[in-house]
Amino acid sequence: MQLDHVKAVVTGGASGLGLAVAKHLVAHGGKVALLDVNDEKGEAAAAELGGSAVYFRTDVTDEGGVAASIANAQSKLGGLNAVISCAGILGAGRVLGKEGPMPLKTFSTTVMVNLIGSFNVAKAGANLMQHNEPGEDGERGVIINTASIAAYEGQIGQAAYSASKGGVVAMTLPMAREFARIGVRVMTIAPGVFHTPMVDGMPEQVYQSLCAQVPYPSRLGKPEEYADTVAFILQNRYLNGETIRIDGAIRLAPK
Repeated sequence: MQLDHVKAVVTGGASGLGLAVAKHLVAHGGKVALLDVNDEKGEAAAAELGGSAVYFRTDVTDEGGVAASIANAQSKLGGLNAVISCAGILGAGRVLGKEGPMPLKTFSTTVMVNLIGSFNVAKAGANLMQHNEPGEDGERGVIINTASIAAYEGQIGQAAYSASKGGVVAMTLPMAREFARIGVRVMTIAPGVFHTPMVDGMPEQVYQSLCAQVPYPSRLGKPEEYADTVAFILQNRYLNGETIRIDGAIRLAPK
């Protein structure tokens, strides 16, 4: 898929990784619909991107709301051939913390946003993309989900987050196998420690300590590098059913 043909929904598109993806696609001639819950940032991002972008307030845990937003996006963009899920929350906390066992709501909310949210977006996108005219190799669309290296090396305090991201990794292959018949590819990216709004308020010594843990290059990932990976997946049709780590060779320690 050529980037100037891309008509994509990007969740979490108002900031961080999602916004970087949107900027990259628009810069290369694509069109994007930003789905987020932050109206101020979402509307500002869409305005910055110009006529090639629209914003829809969307809670990815709301099944009906997701389907409606993606249908609206298809209408506004004049088609839909890619959905990229970047919406997510950290859900940090120990299973047995100082205040007692983790409330189930903390765990379930993390899974709802990160895993079920990605599922809602993927199925709603595939449901529409299956009706596209097939391109080369019969391709009709691409789904890209965001996991994390915590899916593989979850740290203490990441039980909920790791479980949610591990689920995203686990559903990649079966979904890709199922959607093969409709010409829709499914891929996942597992980022390491990236410089996103989540780390903006971090103390300098903590930030530098994180950078030092990355073998090479010894820094946090740039959102633009994530966006480059999304673009690579979109353009390479033989990438399907797999999770790509992008992490500078870091392997998370227990804590």
